[in-house]
Amino acid sequence: MKLYHSPTSPYVRKVMVLIAEAGIAGVELIPVAGNPVDPGSMPVDQNPLGKIPALVTDDGQAIYDSRVICRYLDSTAGAGLYPPAPRLWQTLTLEATADGILDAAILMVYEARVRPEDRQFEAWTEGQWAKIARSLDTLERRWMDHLEGPLDMGQVAVACALGYLDFRHSARAWRAAHPDLAAWEAEFSERPAMTATQPVG
Repeated sequence: MKLYHSPTSPYVRKVMVLIAEAGIAGVELIPVAGNPVDPGSMPVDQNPLGKIPALVTDDGQAIYDSRVICRYLDSTAGAGLYPPAPRLWQTLTLEATADGILDAAILMVYEARVRPEDRQFEAWTEGQWAKIARSLDTLERRWMDHLEGPLDMGQVAVACALGYLDFRHSARAWRAAHPDLAAWEAEFSERPAMTATQPVG
């Protein structure tokens, strides 16, 4: 299999953590780079949206979107990171929440990096952070029992999302208002699969 990736992409990190946790071997990593304005070397032939991660399976099929790739790899490896229903629906909802945090956080990055400074819209940026803040509040208030339960992909996704907030938005200091979530993240981030995929740069 071939995985198109960037080591700073939190969506790629989700896939890499699953690969490590599931003990999947033989995945070739192909580095790419780009952004919404310039796709650069993004795998547009494999994913017309020009996003990563994108996975090409052993039989040549292209699979994209981190949630789809994670479900595929989990299924083929029998890793069990997507548990049976009814917990499955909680796991998927938690993963969707984490990916929504990432969507908003990355849009904030693009607003600062890609849009000219005189055209940046502060209210729009703060609106993205408001989505993140509400999600963090919800994780702290409703989801700690699930996060502290058996390992699943919802936990991996949340940990990767929180790690990205540290990586790109550390000044927002999300931990201050979320002590339980912060304590959980501190412990989860010590897993070998998490330390091996920690972004740098």
